[in-house]
Amino acid sequence: MFGLEGGLLVTLLLSIFAACAFEFVNGFHDTANAVATVIYTRSLKPQVAVIWSGFCNFWGVVLGGTSVAMGILNLLPTDLLVDHNIGHGLAMIMAMLLSAIIWNLGTWWVGLPASSSHTLIGSIIGVGIGYAFVSGHSISEGVNWSKAGEIGMSLLLSPLFGFVVASSLLWLLILALKKSNPILFQEPPKDKQPPIYIRGILLITCSLVSFFHGSNDGQKGVGLVMLILIVLVPGHFALDRDQDLSKLFAPVETVAQISGRHALDGKIKIANLAPQALKADSIARLLVKTNQVDDQAKYNVLAAELRGLLVNINKGLKSIIAQNHIAASELQALKAAQNQIVPFIEYAPSWVIIMISVCLGLGTMVGWKRIVITIGEKIGKEHLTYAQGAVAELIAAGTIGLSSGLGLPVSTTHVLSSGIAGTMVATNGAKNLQAKTVRNIATAWVLTLPVTITLSCLIFLLFWAII
Repeated sequence: MFGLEGGLLVTLLLSIFAACAFEFVNGFHDTANAVATVIYTRSLKPQVAVIWSGFCNFWGVVLGGTSVAMGILNLLPTDLLVDHNIGHGLAMIMAMLLSAIIWNLGTWWVGLPASSSHTLIGSIIGVGIGYAFVSGHSISEGVNWSKAGEIGMSLLLSPLFGFVVASSLLWLLILALKKSNPILFQEPPKDKQPPIYIRGILLITCSLVSFFHGSNDGQKGVGLVMLILIVLVPGHFALDRDQDLSKLFAPVETVAQISGRHALDGKIKIANLAPQALKADSIARLLVKTNQVDDQAKYNVLAAELRGLLVNINKGLKSIIAQNHIAASELQALKAAQNQIVPFIEYAPSWVIIMISVCLGLGTMVGWKRIVITIGEKIGKEHLTYAQGAVAELIAAGTIGLSSGLGLPVSTTHVLSSGIAGTMVATNGAKNLQAKTVRNIATAWVLTLPVTITLSCLIFLLFWAII
């Protein structure tokens, strides 16, 4: 398999298994976010709800693209991704996976709807900080902090957005519909299902949350597997081998020419892209000329190095395009070059996407009950109404779908939990919230990042020392 020797092949398989385990845990950890409302409004039986949710999660991953997955990859320093020491790569992989799984299982066990997104992001940041310590780099170089800040704002603002919009929307529905359709705002009867139109609405919102959960959270698993493959078998996965390497010649030459022209003008610091582009062109031509370097180890090194150069070039181009300080014609040429370069480094094979889809879908079908109880019974003091369930899920689906489109990971758990809290407040004020549960959820929200950053950093340093 991939021409690997026994020990490395076992390492690869174990690492992929661990990534699949994370996604499986993510499935049953986050299932409640989609099915709690349909279960507690008796719109679907629990077994039917979780199976349907698993099906929608599966298709969410399959159809969701890879923008969030690439955002995960871009958090780590390029040096660590192209480190030719397999042991170093293994330390990174195991630290991320172990810390994420430990925290996810721990919060699930005590019934806390903690965020798998926060968990994974914290684990990645911890690895970056640990790498900064052992490599002699500053902490500012250990993590792509601009990307981390972008993701952090998304994780911070999305639950606040969910709370405000859900409470506002439910308040408007109460004003508009409570007199004409009071059943929407009453506790569901314990001995019968809701009217068919209400079941249909809640089924749609449940399906949307499940689908967009797959499209966002599933991509995190895809990103994890791609990290593993790029680190352990760079010759096969550092670059998309379905792309024609000869198509790199023109865009990197464009980058070299334009950045070279600005080497001395002082308007913008893009001159450093010229040598990187020239080197990328040289390596690409070598790989095309030989098609397959006889020495697989050498091929691995070249592919990893070319990936590192292309990633740095892409980051540089993003900065140049954002600053918009050069001539419009040059800017347009650089944008075209970037569009030609990106497909070589931002991709995921279909088998990876399908594998993660299956793991997330299967995970969705088990282990859901603990957090369903928290979502359905312990956030508000009153039983969840039809309107509250539909509004919370609709806002959650919209927020997650928008974030997936922008390539930003968000917490399905926090968005829906905050949405339900918002509907409870809209119904009967802040006194309608169970303070203990809200406090526990907030505590998990606050602690997840520092705990996983610390845990991941320590595990990384331990593995680095051992390996």
